[in-house]
Amino acid sequence: MLQKHFLKATNRSIILNTIKSHGPIARADIARYTGLSPAGVTGITAELIAEDLVFEKQEGDSRGGRRPILLALNSEGAYVVGIKLAEGFATFALTDLNAAVLRRHSAVLDTRQPERVATELAVIVRQMTDAAGMRIDRLLGVGIGLPGIVEMTTGICRVSPFVGWHEVAFAQQVEDKLGLSVVIDNDVNTLTVYERLYGAGRHVEDFLVITLGRGVGMGIVLDGQVYRGARGGAGEFGHTNVDPHGPLCNCGSRGCLETFVGDAWLLRHSALNGLSVLTPDDLVRAANAGNAVALRVLEQAGAIFGRAIANVINLLNPALIIISGEGVRAGDPLFAPMRQAIQEYAFQPLGEDVDLRIEALHDDSWARGAACLVLVSIFASPNLPLPNSR
Repeated sequence: MLQKHFLKATNRSIILNTIKSHGPIARADIARYTGLSPAGVTGITAELIAEDLVFEKQEGDSRGGRRPILLALNSEGAYVVGIKLAEGFATFALTDLNAAVLRRHSAVLDTRQPERVATELAVIVRQMTDAAGMRIDRLLGVGIGLPGIVEMTTGICRVSPFVGWHEVAFAQQVEDKLGLSVVIDNDVNTLTVYERLYGAGRHVEDFLVITLGRGVGMGIVLDGQVYRGARGGAGEFGHTNVDPHGPLCNCGSRGCLETFVGDAWLLRHSALNGLSVLTPDDLVRAANAGNAVALRVLEQAGAIFGRAIANVINLLNPALIIISGEGVRAGDPLFAPMRQAIQEYAFQPLGEDVDLRIEALHDDSWARGAACLVLVSIFASPNLPLPNSR
């Protein structure tokens, strides 16, 4: 019975992804693309139509005889809300099944207490659906991304220094307020899921997403699957050690990567070298104006960042690395020495094999990524449980 259920769920995922990628498409062409039987395709597509995930579109071209009915993804058949939760504020995105953002909202949160935060988020989600003239039951679920170590399978935030949480069953708290399925994950993982579904990683089986800003995070995709580690802690790139005698990090260790390339630390290094700048944007402007201290601070950070990335390349051999986050504002003063360090320290030919891309984040990118936590449950192929697993 388990094998039969798994096979059907896998075939459903294959068909839905084929329609998403190649639609509008005829049932016969789905069978040809996938190798599934016409009867199997007909049965599963009937279920998808009944669930409003797929709809019948205009008739296709015919080489004689009856024209085929085409199937397309019904992007408006259901909706998802994604939330980026940060220190003191939250960003919301209401999306369709293609992750297209239909409504955006940002809110200042006046509390860090988890139960109260859950209540505030639930209120805003309901306000967004009301404003869109949508019943709450049109939502497939809510995805939430937040910084820290998050155990997605249990919905528990194990630790998040930015919001001061430890072992908080936050997904359940929001579910209780909304009566909807809620999925939570580390915020960098949410961006990684988006890249896997809709972005540069759509056709890449092994890639990394590295975010640079207040902290340094990493999302990891191996063999087409997001790798989260044993309990959600994989990808804490910012807390890999660079110098055991280096600055004291907020995590309690010394010389973490974050203490050399994180936004706040760049400002501290600037001050120690005699340059007083209030914001990272001020530092970048000073560098672009030719300030020697600003250029030296960013150059040193870029070289350290590049060596750290080279180590990851040597360890995981990714085909693609996407660097994103607010920190990409630094531009060439940081990324030119980063690229040079990668070239120097990455084991060849692994370093040459990597497609390195730098992508600026849009305002709603984080929330859109959080929405993909729910969308991936629709399009992803299931994993077969191991014998005797729970």
